Amino acid sequence: MRLRDLLGDDAALDTETGAIAVSGLALDSRAVASGDVFFALAGSKTDGTRFIDQAVIAGAVAVVGDQPPPAICLVPYIEVANARRALALAAARLYLRQPGTIAAVTGTSGKTSVAAFTRQIWQILGFASASIGTIGLVAPSRTIYGSLTTPDPIALHRSLDELAGEGVTHLAFEASSHGLDQFRLDGVRVSAGAFTNLSRDHMDYHPSVEHYLAAKLRLFRDLVAADGAAVISADHDHSQAVIDVARARGLRVLTVGRNGDDKGGGIRLVDATIDGFGQKLTLAYGGKTRSLRLPLVGEFQIENALVAAGLVIGTGGAVERTFAALEQLEGAKGRLELVGERRGAPVFIDYAHKPDALEKALVALRPYARRRLVVVFGAGGDRDAGKRPLMGEIASRFADTVIVTDDNPRSEDPATIRAAILAAATGAREIGDRAEAIRVGVAGLEAGDVLVIAGKGHETGQIVGERVLPFSDHDAARAALAETAR
Repeated sequence: MRLRDLLGDDAALDTETGAIAVSGLALDSRAVASGDVFFALAGSKTDGTRFIDQAVIAGAVAVVGDQPPPAICLVPYIEVANARRALALAAARLYLRQPGTIAAVTGTSGKTSVAAFTRQIWQILGFASASIGTIGLVAPSRTIYGSLTTPDPIALHRSLDELAGEGVTHLAFEASSHGLDQFRLDGVRVSAGAFTNLSRDHMDYHPSVEHYLAAKLRLFRDLVAADGAAVISADHDHSQAVIDVARARGLRVLTVGRNGDDKGGGIRLVDATIDGFGQKLTLAYGGKTRSLRLPLVGEFQIENALVAAGLVIGTGGAVERTFAALEQLEGAKGRLELVGERRGAPVFIDYAHKPDALEKALVALRPYARRRLVVVFGAGGDRDAGKRPLMGEIASRFADTVIVTDDNPRSEDPATIRAAILAAATGAREIGDRAEAIRVGVAGLEAGDVLVIAGKGHETGQIVGERVLPFSDHDAARAALAETAR
């Protein structure tokens, strides 16, 4: 590929520069190979222009950035208005293939479950489908656990190209606020976008809730195809803002939830009742009422399932088969996942690491606790510190027994993080060692209790300082259950 074809209209190139042969892209100077174009991006911790020399030595044939060119650069330096967006669009031109139907899911909570449910429904309907997000990549031919919610543009477009080459026709992926704000998704041919909800999160990155919401709105304002669909959970404070942006764009809007507009093509939740570790639902869609059993715990999972159903219907899925498929859904790994029981008391693992998500998990499990609802949780370091007391207060309000432990302390003092939670967690117990906290939580269970281990979900490592130590809530819970069974 020639440089002019890679950059398109994002840069004005002379004939000689435009004719440079390009073999790849890189945004990390350590990953540059001969023939690559190096994108010198400004980050929160460092500036890519500092590494131009290293990139050139490694074989970069050109450098792209949105800062003024350096005094000396031994290869052409192309200045563009927005280097991050230029990178994403260049990646889309380099990796041309994409699945024909792509759904992107944004919101504070529920993205992982919606993406997983959408993939599952498509599979049941007979489509070769995949999902990309927090728990990794899941496709018919392979599963790769562990990933960023939204990968960098090069990795994302490479994955899209590979999936299309493997025969995947339908893809659901998570669109994080970081990914949207940093233009990582530009160039993806999005058939439908979904919005779940918006609550406090990533306040270490976004200066305000308004900025956070604006990043989410980019999906509907800029990225969903002009003839695409917008599936929006209608039961939240910010839902109307999303609906307004989608309608202004001319997208087909499907609202779902208790306030879903079933007469306007959406899905309305008429009624929901607990049925063991499942829920019986009555839904209204297209002038018809349907009853089904959703095999998942928690009202928030109803929202996730209906958003997924909306995405499938909005992208052409058969209506009756889509609703029938809801009865076969399996929860995403680490999302209110039942991992065992002691003396009849169930033990759940959930990824809840923000106030709203923790509250939803506890509210969902409260009906199952005839005796005590027990929660083990912590908070991550180097992230929004303001949410720590909020989570402590929520835990004390909605659970009967609270054990505060370590999550991913990163560079912070773990005791300081725990202290911030404990300041608002009346009567909570402090056990810094996470494995020990889980062991104590499990050992104290009696018939009628419910335990939820919150915060890390599917993760298989604990970040302490700059090291990632092997740790899994699943392994720790199963070990504790085995020990107490002796």
